[in-house]
Amino acid sequence: MSHLSHRQLYLRRLGYDTPPAPTLQTLRDLQLRHVCTFAFESLSTLLRLPVPIDLASVEQKVLIDGRGGYCYELNQMFLLLLQELGFDARGITGRVVMGGPPDARTARTHRLSLVTVDGVRYITDVGFGGMVPSSPLQLDSEAVQATAHEPYRLTHNADGSYTLWAEVAGQWRGLYVFDLQVQADIDYEIGNWYVSTHPGSPFVGQLKAALLAVGKRYTLNNGHYAVHYLDRSSEKQVVASADELLTLLHETFGIRLPAHPQLRPVLEGLVLAGC
Repeated sequence: MSHLSHRQLYLRRLGYDTPPAPTLQTLRDLQLRHVCTFAFESLSTLLRLPVPIDLASVEQKVLIDGRGGYCYELNQMFLLLLQELGFDARGITGRVVMGGPPDARTARTHRLSLVTVDGVRYITDVGFGGMVPSSPLQLDSEAVQATAHEPYRLTHNADGSYTLWAEVAGQWRGLYVFDLQVQADIDYEIGNWYVSTHPGSPFVGQLKAALLAVGKRYTLNNGHYAVHYLDRSSEKQVVASADELLTLLHETFGIRLPAHPQLRPVLEGLVLAGC
């Protein structure tokens, strides 16, 4: 497929032979197809490698090298696709609060997009790991919103920000807080630099992967693998070897593994540490 442009290859991976019209249904289809096609993964930060987020590097990594990525890669690529298709869309950022108090003032380390369709504003996100929403969410509504997976809702905070919530096992969990502040490239560079290099980042030296399918989510957190279903209990296991991890990454998450000499030793270290 070398004769195809990166944009054509991207659309082909998402199941389109020709560019679709910029409608709400297209946005829904694109988001669901994306999170079921391209894995969220942190192999680069696991190996303590740089994570360049210029478009050429992102497209080479995801579309040509067969890798996945995280929000600064996946949501950038997705936003530019939306813009090229004619959507009114721009990038915004948020503060991850998942696993902690929903009003915590954490760093701005998440990238997502704001899209306006027929005068209605939505957020779209294809880069939030195991809890990524699989459908766009209407911004100016606090109603519970169905997606192709779990229900989500947005709340509007007193300071003008918004909080994204997901219903998991009958409980509402805060995922991230965001606002509509216009972002420049340097804002993403700073956030990405923190996520990919700071000793306190949850990604540095850590293995994370996620991919969605119809009715379920696959997640990997170091040596802990799980399949989360919508209609029954999750299946969880502790991975026993580096070979199992490599097989999962390739066969379940669809990642073409990088030929890095430290990949297997690092995975063996995760398994031995019982992470």
